[in-house]
Amino acid sequence: MNAIALPCAIALVGMPGAGKTLCADHLRRRGYPGFRFGQIVVDEVERRGLPRTQESERIVREDLRALQGREAIARLALPVLRQLLQTSPVIFIDGLYSFSEYQLLRRELDASLLVVAIVSARQRRYQRLGTRSQRPLDAAAAEARDLREITTLEKGGPVAIADHTLLNDSTPAALTDALDTLMRQHGLESRTISPDSGNSDKSRL
Repeated sequence: MNAIALPCAIALVGMPGAGKTLCADHLRRRGYPGFRFGQIVVDEVERRGLPRTQESERIVREDLRALQGREAIARLALPVLRQLLQTSPVIFIDGLYSFSEYQLLRRELDASLLVVAIVSARQRRYQRLGTRSQRPLDAAAAEARDLREITTLEKGGPVAIADHTLLNDSTPAALTDALDTLMRQHGLESRTISPDSGNSDKSRL
């Protein structure tokens, strides 16, 4: 594979339970600065004085898009992403959701955008969501979330148009090894970045 032009933002996309957080945590441990789009929603939930629940976050997320367009989260995140790109030639984005967000970043980020889709069989994802320590979901709730995110948030678009797809059907180590291999192939893995430099990720959905 050819090296990616720098600066570069690696966008991790995928359905709930696919393994995005695992990959984001791995990149963070490797010292790559990143930003989680969900932090925009969390900050707005807190600003409105709402309880931090999945339902309140869903309402705020959909409200932001209704008021400011489907690309709202990415547009609100742009200043943070641009700041991170001033500190590092390679950053990552955790949670690019909609096709509109993807299009905006392609137009306005002024950096290469490498979209990496993390995919896994639906029932395997639901099993992970049902056994996770934070905010577990039963199969019915997980399926309802899938359908809502596909229809309301255009989440399928970035997955479908991803530059690369990593299948998460084995161990966590196998997935992170595949991610490391992909970054080496694009000339990104060798970048030396000090741990925690410019890391703006504060929480997880």
